[in-house]
Amino acid sequence: MKLTVLVDNNTLIDRYFTGEPGLSFFIEVGDTRILFDVGYSDAFIKNAELVNIPLFDVDYIVLSHGHLDHTWGLNYLIKKYTDFAFEGFAFKKPVVVTHPLTFESKRMRDLREIGSLIPKEKLGNFFDLRLSSEPHRLTDRLIYLGEIERENDFESQEPLGKIIVDGSEQDDYLVEDSALAYKSPRGLVIITGCSHAGICNIVKQAQKVCGENRIVDIIGGFHLLDASPRQLQGTMDFMKKLKPGEVHACHCTDLAAKIALSGVVPLKEVGVGLHLEYE
Repeated sequence: MKLTVLVDNNTLIDRYFTGEPGLSFFIEVGDTRILFDVGYSDAFIKNAELVNIPLFDVDYIVLSHGHLDHTWGLNYLIKKYTDFAFEGFAFKKPVVVTHPLTFESKRMRDLREIGSLIPKEKLGNFFDLRLSSEPHRLTDRLIYLGEIERENDFESQEPLGKIIVDGSEQDDYLVEDSALAYKSPRGLVIITGCSHAGICNIVKQAQKVCGENRIVDIIGGFHLLDASPRQLQGTMDFMKKLKPGEVHACHCTDLAAKIALSGVVPLKEVGVGLHLEYE
């Protein structure tokens, strides 16, 4: 598996990419190409062009959850595909894999919309939708984990804004938040968006779904931003016992959390342009 960071809060030194507070990864497994999240703007498209990644040839778009910093890039991708159509260029119609609640409207404080700007009814004009709360196999080794079981009592304890479901406003616990797991010969590579479900809960689900306890790497947002002492300590205790080969915590993981993580796991730097390869 090959993974390239197209969007993150950070960019690598002496690499001239565009960063933003969002996330997008380009993943290749054999001949299958996957976009995991699409950031907030068209930054992922510009960065993909700089490293010669062909977005007209994407098989799957996997959305970890519905927040604006992971879904609003869809608007720009649709425009790009429309430009291709006008000019007569061939391009694939990707399959969008995500939870059924990903495209519901979301609000927080004075922000009238922090969820997807495009309803799923219109997205169906541009993509094939595969909405599922169950795990879904993208390739023989790469699996979408579906709705994450919330096992522990220190993660995902507080709602983040509101979600509108069937016309009713409810506290938003980001039920749709999910991740990917890649089963390598040496163990699992877990790929996360924001980990609103809890990074420890996600790891446990990946181990259960894949039947594998060894962890090669975890890359993505850990949702450790101003984390409570209880959540941070619970996460550190979990990671210390887990003993992952590496950890690439980024996006919504703040400096305090990275410093704490670096004391218990081999923490690696992440930025736009980072390229990783796994067996």
